[in-house]
Parts: sequence; structure tokens; C-alpha cells
Amino acid sequence: MKRRWNMAVWVGFLVVLAAFLTYVPVFARFPATRDFPWANLLMFGAGLTLITLGLRRAYREPQLYRGKIVGPVLLGLGGVTLALFCFVTFYLARQLPPSTSAPRVGQKAPDFTLPDQDGNRVTLSELLQSAAGGAGGTTGAVLIFYRGYW
Repeated sequence: MKRRWNMAVWVGFLVVLAAFLTYVPVFARFPATRDFPWANLLMFGAGLTLITLGLRRAYREPQLYRGKIVGPVLLGLGGVTLALFCFVTFYLARQLPPSTSAPRVGQKAPDFTLPDQDGNRVTLSELLQSAAGGAGGTTGAVLIFYRGYW
């Protein structure tokens, strides 16, 4: 009797690789899957479950299915991949540098000059002076910071 390929082991490992490789280009774009990578963790769970089922099949019916050597290796690699993903996502990505020199809420911001949407240079002190003179006593400005590039 010819032994069959144990496809559950190989498909499970491909799902594990897909879970690892799709986080940054696909799931990190959306806050629902970036803040807590539930979709990737479900993919890891499905992939590792498939590998485990294929491994059980290989040991229960070794005369029919292959995978008694490759199955444990792929299960181990899948586990290491999950551990690496969790370490990078839940620990390393959360390590932010200290913001000791950043202004606190209510503290006066230092004067700076930046280009506006038309490329004209705008200074914070000039903006506050023009707003206070024209708007009848306005003494503040709202600063909005965007992540990334436009």
C-alpha cells in the first residue's frame, strides 16, 4: 500500500507562516487588528491545530500517512514562530522611548516654525499674536500631530 502525503501538516504550517507574514502588510493597517492581533492569533491557532491533527494521523496510521519526522519539526517551528510573533508584537513593539523632554498638558509649547499647507513658514508666536489681535482675546492654539508621512 502506497503512503499518502499528510497534507494537514503542510497546510497547517503554511497557515502559520501566513499568520506571521501578514501582520505588518495587512493587519497592522487597521486599529482593530493592530492594537490586539486577534486575527493573526486565530490563524496561528488554526495552523497549529492542523499540524497537530496531521501529526496524530501520522502516528495513528503510519502505514497510510507520512509525517512522523516532518510533523514534529514543523510543529516545533510553528511554536517558535508563534513565540517570536508574541515577543515582537506584545513586548518589543510596546517599548517606547521615554518622553521626559516632551511638554505636558497645559504647559506652554516652545516656539517653533513649520511650513503650512501652502509651503509658507508659520511661527507659533506669530500665530498666537495674530489670533489674539483678530479674534478678540484668543490666547491659545491647538496642535495636532499625525503619525507617519502624508
